[in-house]
Amino acid sequence: MTSIPRTQSAWKEKAPSDKAWKGRSGRSRETLAAEQDHAARGRHRRFVDLGDGRLARASVELKVLPNTRRIRAYLRWSDHGKSPAKYLGQVDRGTRIENLTAAWEIAWERGLACEQRLPAGSWAASPAVRASMKGNRGKDTRPEVLLRKLLYSRGFRYRVSAKPLAKVRRTADLVFVGPRVAVFVDGCYWHGCPEHYRPAATNAEFWREKIERNRERDLETNRLLREAGWRVVRAWEHEDPEDVARRVGDLVRG
Repeated sequence: MTSIPRTQSAWKEKAPSDKAWKGRSGRSRETLAAEQDHAARGRHRRFVDLGDGRLARASVELKVLPNTRRIRAYLRWSDHGKSPAKYLGQVDRGTRIENLTAAWEIAWERGLACEQRLPAGSWAASPAVRASMKGNRGKDTRPEVLLRKLLYSRGFRYRVSAKPLAKVRRTADLVFVGPRVAVFVDGCYWHGCPEHYRPAATNAEFWREKIERNRERDLETNRLLREAGWRVVRAWEHEDPEDVARRVGDLVRG
């Protein structure tokens, strides 16, 4: 397990700075959850075993107690409306994320944390793979949102996650009805990007066939739209949104 360097002073003469345990104020619940996920090295590693086959998602809480100069770490979770806590120990790194990471390492070393179990019938090879699969959104991905903002700021109006053809069950990320332009922002893994797609190491045949079906469906979608008089823009998630917005804008205006 990687060791995180400790600070030199360890706050011998003064209380720890806020950045070492509080972090920035005004953060959303989603941001705080992502911080815990990162520190624990995955959301699937943030669980405690309650017994009887039950698991609860846990978080690390950092506290500086009154009249002390030490940061204490606690593991907390919910169980039937209660919020039990387990004292993990003292941490003395320079930033909140480093201290959270150190605390999660203690939790794992002491056997207090465990991985989420795979549900029966899951196709994923491990809890980590399942968490990654669940994290892949079908819509409103970051590249899509950035592209929408750029186009909107340039005066373009469009429909989001709409079907260009009413009788065909294919949804485009952006649809320009008047100019008949359909835009798709494709994920590099799920659509088989030639630059970034890497075959899965486990269940390789299953995933190879799935990605191949996605590719075939994309080609069929392009054909159906073009036969109906639509123009199609396909962009990879790794492409510069500015470049994609320029391509889409030129086509819509043209």
